[in-house]
Amino acid sequence: MRVHVEWLTSKMPHMRLDRAVWEQAAARHADAAAGLEMSFGQDLKDMAPYADADVVIGQVFAKDRLAGLAPRLKWLYATSAGIEDLLPLDWLPPGAVLTNNSGTHYPKARAFAGMLLQMLQVQMPTLVSNQRRHHWQRLFATIPTGKTVAILGFGALGTAMAEAARDLGLRVRVIRRNPAADLRADAMFGPDRLADALDGADFLVIAAPLTPATRGLIDGAALDRLADGAGVVNIGRGLILDTGALCQRLDSGRLSGAILDVFDQEPLPADSPLWDQKNLILTPHVLLDDPDTYIQRALDIFFAELARYRAGAPFANRIDPDAGY
Repeated sequence: MRVHVEWLTSKMPHMRLDRAVWEQAAARHADAAAGLEMSFGQDLKDMAPYADADVVIGQVFAKDRLAGLAPRLKWLYATSAGIEDLLPLDWLPPGAVLTNNSGTHYPKARAFAGMLLQMLQVQMPTLVSNQRRHHWQRLFATIPTGKTVAILGFGALGTAMAEAARDLGLRVRVIRRNPAADLRADAMFGPDRLADALDGADFLVIAAPLTPATRGLIDGAALDRLADGAGVVNIGRGLILDTGALCQRLDSGRLSGAILDVFDQEPLPADSPLWDQKNLILTPHVLLDDPDTYIQRALDIFFAELARYRAGAPFANRIDPDAGY
């Protein structure tokens, strides 16, 4: 089996996928890796290795010409969970499938999910805003037990949030495309029942991928379904949330606070009003990546999918072109 790895030199160090990084993963999966014929490319500079590639592991894909370059291609593995930049998938060569590295972020998400909910519970965004203004205001908070969190999305991030919320004694509502029952949630809702899922919730966590169906989904009307003084976390994608509507409700006190790790535009421009928005904590898309394990976990997921591929079993992380994730 011919496998080509295409990596970007512009990636942050913990995301780089050069030969040395691959060899670390291959040592852990020696039996599986022994049967692979490898090639490595950088920044799409040399397209010759695509001619006989069966599999491409990529941080970038030559979408406009891949079908002609790689006539044998059967599988593309994206070393990222978000694949919105690859949509629509009409560029995929005939017979080829795309999978992603969903699950890479789970350990860190699971470790920090409870922290985010607790920060909202103690009104940390307001306390931070007060610090900036040199304003002494003593705010006291109870523990969150018995409150309700609505979680949009139930992939690796959503399940991590649900598990953490259950540990804290919260009631968990989940909004997902397939609202099948799950022990980690008290109630499941399809997208058509978004308003019901949000109604009176004390917290909203956005953990969904960006697709045509989720773009702009959490607008002012959706936010107004939440309980007075509710808190919002976005660890999904910035364009799912109407930040203008969010800021209006933070200003009015309708919502008590928010924590955003993702934004419509990244890096966030220096003149964005979000920097100075009261009762809002910004983190620059760093909450979920573990620099010690990110790329190696991504490669472990590849080898798990490789075992399924060789066994003729379905991929765990196959992207559905219609759903967009």
